[in-house]
Amino acid sequence: MSRLARITSDPVICHGKPTIRGLRYTVESVLELLAAGMTVEDLLADHPDLERDDILAALEFGARAAGGRVVTLSARDLSLRVANRASLA
Repeated sequence: MSRLARITSDPVICHGKPTIRGLRYTVESVLELLAAGMTVEDLLADHPDLERDDILAALEFGARAAGGRVVTLSARDLSLRVANRASLA
């Protein structure tokens, strides 16, 4: 099974956003938690119904979705990310 097969989309689950195996964990939320400084191990400990391959699938999906896009972040966005990481430490 391809890792990306773990990513599903259903209009009645999380408004059709890509989720992990329909478990109501959106790819977006998993990526945001990782970006905020959580480790894969943290996510697995906090969410025992997730598997390591689920998180890797979310990362792969995010990488493919970003493709060649350029995203410009404002200074405010960057300072919020730094503040979020500091609060997790």
